[in-house]
Amino acid sequence: MRQFGWVLVLMGSTGCASMTRSLASQYNPETGEYELPKEEVVYMVPVEDAMMMARRVLEERRYDVLEKEGGLEMFSSAHEPGKNDPGLRNLERYYVKGHRMGPRQSLVRIYRLSYSEIETGVEEPPPFMNSEKSRDAQVFNANAAHPFDQRMEAFTTTPSGESVRQVVLPNPFPAAPGLERFRYVRGIRDMNIEGRLQERLETVPSLEVVSGNAPVPMRSVLMEDSGEAATARPPECDELVEGAAPLIGAGHVLLVADPLGTREVPTAALRMMCEATTRGLPVTLALSVPSTEQPFIDAYVASQGLASDAQSLLSGSGFWRRTYQDGRSSRAILWLVEQVRRLRAYGKDVAVVAIDTTQAQGDAREAEMAKNLLAFHARRPTAWTLVLAGSVHARTAKVDWSGDFAPLGARLARALPHVRALDVGFRRGTQFSCRFNVWESIECDVFAISPTREARQADAVEPGVQLATEAREDGFHGRLFLGALSASPPALQAQRHLAAVPAPKE
Repeated sequence: MRQFGWVLVLMGSTGCASMTRSLASQYNPETGEYELPKEEVVYMVPVEDAMMMARRVLEERRYDVLEKEGGLEMFSSAHEPGKNDPGLRNLERYYVKGHRMGPRQSLVRIYRLSYSEIETGVEEPPPFMNSEKSRDAQVFNANAAHPFDQRMEAFTTTPSGESVRQVVLPNPFPAAPGLERFRYVRGIRDMNIEGRLQERLETVPSLEVVSGNAPVPMRSVLMEDSGEAATARPPECDELVEGAAPLIGAGHVLLVADPLGTREVPTAALRMMCEATTRGLPVTLALSVPSTEQPFIDAYVASQGLASDAQSLLSGSGFWRRTYQDGRSSRAILWLVEQVRRLRAYGKDVAVVAIDTTQAQGDAREAEMAKNLLAFHARRPTAWTLVLAGSVHARTAKVDWSGDFAPLGARLARALPHVRALDVGFRRGTQFSCRFNVWESIECDVFAISPTREARQADAVEPGVQLATEAREDGFHGRLFLGALSASPPALQAQRHLAAVPAPKE
């Protein structure tokens, strides 16, 4: 008698999605080849969130999902690719295994399992003399029962009069998982499904929590200067942004699609401002900060940058103390404001304008932002203006999902002659942002962020600007490549975030 145990091949190339590539491979746009991944992807969400999202990915493909006790193992329902006679069928389903790597770090592996009915039977009886009638009975019985029904025990077949019947065998493998029992199964990592899971967890737009976000009290804040005058500190103009020079000019406006809550965009912004001031240009930095914050910002950039000055900025303002701190109030943005203060202390003509709102939403918000920026630009028409805003705000073309929505960039392009916009390209990294989690509630924390295929920065591409020959359909004129992103938590965020994520250098 033959016996088969439960077999699961965790990684390898024993199964194929097609005749040309393994399920376990991923497409590498740099080589144009499908390759086996070299490292695991650790998601920066609780494992319960990652498993719930994996369930949704499978359910969207019309699978039912069965969850084992504990929630870290799931099996999908089975289906048969193609159509074969009973006893010759091959069936497939998914097995999902989650691993808790930390409170907000998880690893999820998804396998496609393949079952062959030919390999399921433990023993086959010899053919009967009355083969036609017995075969009809076998086909009828096989069609009436799904191969995953009941307890899915190992069985043998034995003659009973003119038919056959199934007899359950003793359990020779009592430690085998109950759901699979003794069915012989081949499994392989399905990187296509895992890639979809990564997209759903990491290619997620950030929320900008504009209204209904009350400030919380703040006791005190201590800057790193420990009370010493910081006026004499030079701005950190360490290097230029490669390829940005054609975008810097008197009266020109450049919008950068800020992914929000990272260190890299504010760092690149400072370098471009340094280049502009080196040319003798006045500079205006426009931030997605409510216009009601303008008096506090003006007071700080004109100050000596003492701890007491920072205390006045952060405690007097409601923006930096909101309950839900999104990436607009990151520590990197506060660092950038400090760099503007240092540039001014060195005699450079640099100003900061807060262009956002605390009430308007949708198209009304875009109109308010444009009105604030255009009014400030009218007072400094020869200044080079750098605008940091979310990717939708930065577009200089109308969106394709709404005929009534005109982004900030599109409004500026209609009103001013020299307006350009840059999307960002990057490699997988981290971001502090607010998002809707899988439970449909707002969560503000450090998340992993992955680029889309179009925005992915190849290993051979160095940081800097790459301009297109003409504006794309979405209104961007090129990309600012930043490398791997790193999260910048809010200036007044809880210490658990500040300890886990490096802050911009001071």
